Amino acid sequence: MLGILNKVFDPNKRSLKKLDALAAKIEELRPEMEKLSDTDFPLKTAEFKGRYEKGEALDSLLIEAFAVVREAAKRVLGLHPYHVQLMGGAALHEGNIAEMKTGEGKTLTSTMPVYLNALTGKGVHVITVNEYLASRDAREMGELYNFLGLTVGLNLNALSREEKIEAYRADITYGTNNEFGFDYLRDNMVLYKEQMVQRPLHYAVIDEVDSVLIDEARTPLIISGSAQKSTSLYIQANGFVRTLTKEEDYTYDEKSKGVQLTDKGIEKAEKAFGIENLFDISHVALIHHINQALRANSSMHRDVDYVVDEGAVVIVDQFTGRLMKGRRYSDGLHQAIEAKEGLEIQNESMTLATITFQNYFRMYEKLSGMTGTAKTEEEEFRNIYNMYVVSIPTNRPIARDDRPDLIFKSIDGKFKSVCEDIAERHAKGQPVLVGTVAIETSELISRYLTKKGIKHHVLNAKNHEKEAEIIENAGQYGAVTIATNMAGRGTDIKLGEGVKEVGGLAVIGTERHESRRIDNQLRGRSGRQGDPGITQFYLSMEDELMRRFGSDNMRGMMERLGMDDTQPIQSKMVSKAVESAQKRVEGNNFDARKQLLQYDDVLRQQREVIYKQRFEVLDSENLREVVERMIQSTVEKNVGIHTSSDLPEEWELKSIAEFVNGNLLNEGDLTEQQLKGKEPEEITELILSKVKERYDEKENELSAEQMREFERVVVLRAVDSKWMDHIDAMDQLRQGIHLRAYGQTDPLREYQFEGFAMFETMIASIEEDVAKYIMKAQIRNNLERQEVAKGQAVHPKDGDEKPKKKPVKKSLDVGRNDACICGSGKKYKNCCGQ
Repeated sequence: MLGILNKVFDPNKRSLKKLDALAAKIEELRPEMEKLSDTDFPLKTAEFKGRYEKGEALDSLLIEAFAVVREAAKRVLGLHPYHVQLMGGAALHEGNIAEMKTGEGKTLTSTMPVYLNALTGKGVHVITVNEYLASRDAREMGELYNFLGLTVGLNLNALSREEKIEAYRADITYGTNNEFGFDYLRDNMVLYKEQMVQRPLHYAVIDEVDSVLIDEARTPLIISGSAQKSTSLYIQANGFVRTLTKEEDYTYDEKSKGVQLTDKGIEKAEKAFGIENLFDISHVALIHHINQALRANSSMHRDVDYVVDEGAVVIVDQFTGRLMKGRRYSDGLHQAIEAKEGLEIQNESMTLATITFQNYFRMYEKLSGMTGTAKTEEEEFRNIYNMYVVSIPTNRPIARDDRPDLIFKSIDGKFKSVCEDIAERHAKGQPVLVGTVAIETSELISRYLTKKGIKHHVLNAKNHEKEAEIIENAGQYGAVTIATNMAGRGTDIKLGEGVKEVGGLAVIGTERHESRRIDNQLRGRSGRQGDPGITQFYLSMEDELMRRFGSDNMRGMMERLGMDDTQPIQSKMVSKAVESAQKRVEGNNFDARKQLLQYDDVLRQQREVIYKQRFEVLDSENLREVVERMIQSTVEKNVGIHTSSDLPEEWELKSIAEFVNGNLLNEGDLTEQQLKGKEPEEITELILSKVKERYDEKENELSAEQMREFERVVVLRAVDSKWMDHIDAMDQLRQGIHLRAYGQTDPLREYQFEGFAMFETMIASIEEDVAKYIMKAQIRNNLERQEVAKGQAVHPKDGDEKPKKKPVKKSLDVGRNDACICGSGKKYKNCCGQ
């Protein structure tokens, strides 16, 4: 009964039926499209654009537009999209995820919805996981778009600001998820509107969408600046931690990767650092440094979590195996690893701007994506991004043989068997792709094969420059390729001559990944377009996944049966246990991403308010009205505080006068006597009228252009400096908020309440600063918009941000007896003017 209901109500089948009908209608137009001359294609594009501008919906243009692209692809690329590719393209246009197996031509599939949505003139972003793929696709597919009369841009990390503006102005822009996200953050840190590179976010197609929106979504994008802090404590903490013994002085939980000192360890710390009580409030920094040193030495492993490259600690992306140059672990962990490895310790960073991938991509009007593996995460795509996963059938039936897992007692036995299997297959000329989870595993297997005299290539984060060449040849007769997970993305292995006859590409997995999708990606390297192939995973009871999720019983059973290292078992029970473990890890990871998003949503609302107001400052011709509202708010708050008593004789009128004279007017402009006998509203009115007079005087002293620029300088500086401090404060709050759970309160609710209160305080602080500097600062020469801090992107995989060309700036002067513009509260001559 359930089977019948699934057939009737299966949403995927309903979607496929509709897409199938659309694809058939597109194919019906083939004879008509074949009659077009090459010069007719740009004219068709112009015709479609005209129809759209007159109010015709994109949906009604779809069939004709797709048919035009289909014929153009045949002429330019020599490729004629299959029926299933037309279906996939229509699913992408609807803002969904097209799940298409490897070798089914996802890149070509995307050209049709990209072309259709580019007709709006609002820009389409095609997002890939690395710059090599972005460059390749922009070059190859760019020929097709140019033939159709559209422009193509490539957004690379190394481009100057002017080059980026040009890339974003194109109809279609290719680039990586990191670069698009960082450009958004950088756009909201610029000093002039003309420096912004992105247009409003319209439509995006994400290649390998699960990698971008799921795997990388646990790490927010961060632009940081240096915070000067002592590095000696990291070295001392590391030296101390190395004297400790596991279990005796500290405990390490392998499942949660949590490390903490035992009572004996605490005693040792107090003795080592010459203090009475480690948990005294004055030793918070010391505890933090010891904990990070423990984490660095216990749970962070060289050549697994990071590599040391040219004297620097470089993070290894656990999902792709790539080096993530330019990215650093936060909260002092990176410095602790540098101390552990005996390297020069870099300064800790301060967050200047941050956003999660979830919140960045949810800003697009329409979002779609492609991958070979998305069905296992369908719930997350639907809940967070409102995208449905549509499984597109393959063009030809899959002929690959997916063998059951082989389970060994020990890692050593497993690797020996893997190498024997490779040797046997290599001897008959069958190409082999060996998938590993860690860099050290790939190097270990490489040593085994070298001993056996088997020629092979190793593809991991240490030599990924040769990636394209190695992957292109991985399907050749007799080829042996060892690769980390990075080879599982965006690569299509074509079979060489004579390979089909020896069984196609053999994929050997040396370990199960914690995500089923990554395993499926590896399997998908073999058996493209109906080719033969075989996949086999080798596991051992000592693998991390097996160790973390209870393999002791199975290991004991193997020992009781007298099984040695060379005898594997094939057990459905073990395979189910592995899959169950993977589901649990996936569930934990989903919870982690969901929690990150819930916390970032608090900051998102605040970020949207600040960025919107900041853009209005850049875009506005005249900010006087905005500044006057800020001054009014500041005055009302101050008057309210000092007239809160029901008894007028208890009002602190002298304090009001002192505040106004010190921050808004000249000394003696407002006296306590002038305020006596007035209601709070009248006091506010009197102060604001005096402030307006002073403002008018200031306007008369300067040209209108100077005054307007002065307002922008002051507002931008106040907003930027306060916002950056606020992000840092919110980050500190976020890190400590989980302790509220001990008090039976919900940490997320507490974070929302306190975050909102902190935001209101920040807004009040911005208003007060603007009011003070506008009214008190003296302008002598020209004006200058200044960056509050120099920022650096700390997540991109392709290195640091290239210095950008800066516009010509002007400079701002302050009177020697005025309040210093740095916000210290001192007079300028006693502070920055010394």
